[in-house]
Amino acid sequence: MRPDRWKTAVLIACAVATGWVGWSGNLSLLPVSVAFPYLWSRAPSRASAALLSAGYFLAASRGLPLGVAAFYQSDIWPGLILWLVASSGFVFVQSVLWTGRQGGRSGLAYLIAMILMASPPFGVLGWAHPITAAGVVFAGWGWVGLIGMAAGLSVMATRFWPTAALTFAGCWLWSAAFWTQPQIGREWRGIDLQLGARMGREAGLAYQHDLLATIVRSETPNRFVVLPESALGFWTPTVATVWQANAVKGRMTVVAGAAVVNETGYDNVLVRITGQRAEVVYRERMPVPGAMWQPWRQLAGESGGARAHFFANPVVEIAGKKIAPLICYEQLIVWPILQSMLHHPDMVLAVGNGWWTTGTSIVEIQRTSVVAWARLFYKPFVMSFNT
Repeated sequence: MRPDRWKTAVLIACAVATGWVGWSGNLSLLPVSVAFPYLWSRAPSRASAALLSAGYFLAASRGLPLGVAAFYQSDIWPGLILWLVASSGFVFVQSVLWTGRQGGRSGLAYLIAMILMASPPFGVLGWAHPITAAGVVFAGWGWVGLIGMAAGLSVMATRFWPTAALTFAGCWLWSAAFWTQPQIGREWRGIDLQLGARMGREAGLAYQHDLLATIVRSETPNRFVVLPESALGFWTPTVATVWQANAVKGRMTVVAGAAVVNETGYDNVLVRITGQRAEVVYRERMPVPGAMWQPWRQLAGESGGARAHFFANPVVEIAGKKIAPLICYEQLIVWPILQSMLHHPDMVLAVGNGWWTTGTSIVEIQRTSVVAWARLFYKPFVMSFNT
């Protein structure tokens, strides 16, 4: 085997390990992902850069095939195909921008790749972005930390990578030693549920009463209760009336996931319910591509699928607080949270419905991403997931 082949094989193995460990769902291991630009810049050819990029992405998103099989109750093959398709954007960007030089040109190329994978259209599939580790390395630094992380990742693609690596390590240790999490207070509480596939698929009043009973059994004294994505199923006047009546009794505000159906498809939303009002406060900016968001239907003149509201409603106001909302898939990509942070929210609210991820680390990765971004901007957060 020629030396270049040996080098490619070693780099691919390292890229797979980087994606696997960095995106294991363990917050403290997230900075391992910063090794990717170094590996990418060392690729001996464009084809090698494409292969190691695929190895990193596929390892980081390894739970997708099993999750898709569970969601559609099918065999593994549709999940494998979607897994490969999902990696195409990342691999395309990384391979096209690879330069084969380890100087400033390589660093600039990686900076461009970072920006492309953090914003639409490529950012729609921008999972496993190493810049997410900014929340661990530069906790509390906000936009300065984000810029520092982007600069450091660019330097990792140059011959000066040891300087960036040592800086990352030092800041990582400093953050770990002195970090304190801002408290959200006792007024807010996210309730995790274990209702499996029932959530979002049952529409009867019996289900709504069971869900209400779950909140009562939790004996929560909180004024604001957060329930997972799709918790209320289809949002109808009847469902709103049932929940309003109980909000009055409990003297609380409920923020929960639901679906609003229209003639062209549906919106994945968050609703706010009080004794006085029940209303949609947030429409998901980026539903799951393929499984939920299916833009080809409109091109073919068909209805169905979830609508993407892209840059709409980056923050919502609840009881005088500006909230940065993230529903499910939005927690895995970069631009929704950064768009929200431009509006200076008071806290982050994240919900998900991950019953189909059993046996994978997808929900843990979602939680890790939310915590990392909240840490970077020093924001309190509340989360609620169904498994």
